Amino acid sequence: MPRFHRFALALAATTSLVAAGPALAQAKAADPAPIADLVKAVDIPYEAFTLDNGLRVIVHEDRKAPVVAVSVWYRVGSKHEPKGKTGFAHLFEHLMFNGSENSPGDFFEPLQQVGATDFNGTTNVDRTNYFETVPTGALDRALFLESDRMGHLLGAVTQEKLDNQRGVVQNEKRQGDNNPYGLLRYEIFENLFPTGHPYHHSTIGSMADLNSASLDDVKGWFSDNYGPNNAVLVLAGDIDVATAKTKVAEWFGDIPRGPEIAAPKTAVPTLPAPLAKEVKDLIPTTRLYRMWAIPGLNDAESVPLQMAMGVLGGLSSSRLDNAMVRKDPVAVSVSAFAQSFEDAGILLVQADVKDGVDPAVVGQRLDAEIAKFLATGPTADELQRAAASYLAGSIAGLESVGGFGGKAVALAEGALYSNDPGYYKVELERLAKATPEQVKAVANKWLSRPAFSLTYTPGERTEGGENRGGAVIGGKVAAAVEPDRYWNPALGDVGPDMGLGTAIADRSQLPAVTDLKALDFPAIERAKLKNGIEVVFAHRSTVPTVNVAVSFDAGYAADPHSALGTQSLMLSLMDEGTKSLDSIAFAEAKERLGAQIDGSANSDETVFSLFALKPNLAPSLTLLADYIRNPAFDAKELERVRAQQLNRLKSELNNPNAIASRVLMPVLYGAEHPYGIPPSGLGDAKSVAAATRDQLASFHSTWVRPDLATIFVVGDTTLAEVTRQLDAAFGNWKAPATAKPTKHFEIAIPKPQPRILLVDRPKSPQSVILAGKVIDAKGSDKLEVLRSANDIFGGDFLSRFNMNLRETKGWSYGVRTRISADKDRLAWVIAAPVQADRTGDSIKELRSDLTAFLGDKGVTAAELERTVNGSVRELPGSFETSGDVLGGLRAIEKFGRPDDYYETLAATYEAMKAPEVDAAARATFSSDDLVYVVVGDAAVVKPQLDELGLPVETVSPAN
Repeated sequence: MPRFHRFALALAATTSLVAAGPALAQAKAADPAPIADLVKAVDIPYEAFTLDNGLRVIVHEDRKAPVVAVSVWYRVGSKHEPKGKTGFAHLFEHLMFNGSENSPGDFFEPLQQVGATDFNGTTNVDRTNYFETVPTGALDRALFLESDRMGHLLGAVTQEKLDNQRGVVQNEKRQGDNNPYGLLRYEIFENLFPTGHPYHHSTIGSMADLNSASLDDVKGWFSDNYGPNNAVLVLAGDIDVATAKTKVAEWFGDIPRGPEIAAPKTAVPTLPAPLAKEVKDLIPTTRLYRMWAIPGLNDAESVPLQMAMGVLGGLSSSRLDNAMVRKDPVAVSVSAFAQSFEDAGILLVQADVKDGVDPAVVGQRLDAEIAKFLATGPTADELQRAAASYLAGSIAGLESVGGFGGKAVALAEGALYSNDPGYYKVELERLAKATPEQVKAVANKWLSRPAFSLTYTPGERTEGGENRGGAVIGGKVAAAVEPDRYWNPALGDVGPDMGLGTAIADRSQLPAVTDLKALDFPAIERAKLKNGIEVVFAHRSTVPTVNVAVSFDAGYAADPHSALGTQSLMLSLMDEGTKSLDSIAFAEAKERLGAQIDGSANSDETVFSLFALKPNLAPSLTLLADYIRNPAFDAKELERVRAQQLNRLKSELNNPNAIASRVLMPVLYGAEHPYGIPPSGLGDAKSVAAATRDQLASFHSTWVRPDLATIFVVGDTTLAEVTRQLDAAFGNWKAPATAKPTKHFEIAIPKPQPRILLVDRPKSPQSVILAGKVIDAKGSDKLEVLRSANDIFGGDFLSRFNMNLRETKGWSYGVRTRISADKDRLAWVIAAPVQADRTGDSIKELRSDLTAFLGDKGVTAAELERTVNGSVRELPGSFETSGDVLGGLRAIEKFGRPDDYYETLAATYEAMKAPEVDAAARATFSSDDLVYVVVGDAAVVKPQLDELGLPVETVSPAN
């Protein structure tokens, strides 16, 4: 998927991931599938009806799994907020999860009990949505919960809940502001949209406005905006329209209409003259931006603008990449994207300056390349590649019924923004029919206007975000979606009024969960290639795609400790071409096929992945094999990717979460252990700067070899067919005569030395706390009981630790504990981003909660029931997509599990008893041998830490 599409989805997708339609015709081996055929493959059949109270309901039937996505979208976002009430839409979204009149507890409790997946809520400039995917037998419970908070909320909203969620939202704001570029969201919208424009202020709002929110304000917001006539409900999955009509009428039919909502007046502004601004931030290198406001998503020019930005700076082979990163590397990275919201949007072009190059020179080059693109326009081949990449990304999401970007999202967006649930088809048709002449004209129309030029310069911030985000001085960008769980005018009817909707539902108790289906994991098939490589296969035919992962027993643990970062550098250099295809030709070949090919690593594995459209599978596998087996390791390209990795390292050293991880892991495992390295795999600057082409080629020949490989395939093919194709691509690859390399996990792990390691990060509004220990367990052990204990203490949203620091204290946006997923010795790690003035108190709470959990306040019956029910019932929804199944296959192989492992999990969970869970926790977790890392403002934090009774050492992260 090209960068412009990925970024668009992160904001508020205009063309969403949608559902499968007709099978694609088989393309010739040498030719990619035609764009028109790809467009035809994107189809979501639906039926729609409207209740008497105005609630619009859209139903999509998809029987591939026993789950239903429930998605409720309200036409109210931050653009509807009056001056002085910024942040209300998002604050109210938080309150919607804190219980309703007939279900007064936390909203996530009954959802976890039924095994819901993909459940959350988000707010952006245009709307607020709430969604969950539930087992079919739990649909009534989901509809009860959604309808109860739509029609029966106000009696459950209290001052205590408001005060708590106000604190949570303010910590969410601090958490976003605390990251590099965290204030960018204010800069973009505040400067592109004038004061008074509905898109001028930030969705997160200002601290002052959040502080001023009263209980009466909040209740008025609900009464004014949360009526059923201001909402769209989408049900997608294992359901038909007749069932939907009965259930929706029962649960939503008695909710009265709300007021009619007037749309705020909007326009697409144009700056009166070019505007330039410079700001400083803790960033690795100077970043240059050029920005414009553009039309909204219903404008016919929205899609051509996205296409233009894909060609200019979205594709790997984009004009800016080729000119400024590859051929004359004055920048380490470039990008361009166009993102349209309902009434307007943003177009952004950016370049990160290469170390040692004058930013003014890069700015001149950036402007010159934009001008050159406007003068020449895109070629037909560039548009084909942009369209193929875009459509492959769309088809990749065809399997998801809900969540952040599934079929329910596409239907809801079309209905809410365009009065047409099938509006995605309009956009795809525009994409398929876009011509070079049209795209050139549209790009010239919008980019020839005055630009906002923003320069981000490395340095200490001159201001934070505490006073930003309001209607007068605030704005909102890439984080326009505000997820709540741990990283509009009235529309006409879609269909005829069905005369439904006066039944009175029984709300005296939660509906029973009935007829739950067990997980039916796809059958696992196995074969071997001519050279002995094992193929692990599962058939999935929901969409015409195939996912392939070629996994090698290497990973970051294979990095030589004298040259950390070698593998990351090797993988980056492999992306830059093969012996027969240079960097640009390789990028173009992938894009023409709509294929995604890339390399990645974790602690234990090095993985080369392919996402392919079924008709393009054979040429895509040929390209994958060339990529893996014949990397060019071009010395000239090495200097470019070296500069990029050094820049990523600098960025990591400015990110508080990354800093904490870089400090903690070597301390826990010891610097010589394979896991005792910075977990990102980026290594250290000295090693990366010294790495040679021969060193990278040697690492490749040592670790990327057929006798260390396993190939995983999931998708719309057969084992026989894909084995034949894999044999053609990999079967003649012979292992070298040298012995297989080894990783040395026998190295002793140091005895824990409890202490606090403090990294000073001045002016940080939050502190990042990491704490951890190495536990006496390996990834291949039976860990279901221990992982359940972790979930109960700190591993999920309803855990004790999160409910304390987030939902009770309001000191954090969210805290978690986790057990690593490595093959050898595992670590237990606690992660807590907290407001700076509560750093010491948060550690006290952690130690108190943990001591109680491991002492006389062990697992309760309610906690065990919730954990077991959730773990069992979420299994069918956990393997909804081919990507999910591929991950399952890889885990089975990595940890030596039986092929029926996932289908036996339900019995394992159901057999758990509280004493067993308590015993596992007490044998493994502890509060007296943890090492803490705190990244924060030492002037604020250190006096708090000095009171905790642990040694405090001020350290710097290794660079």
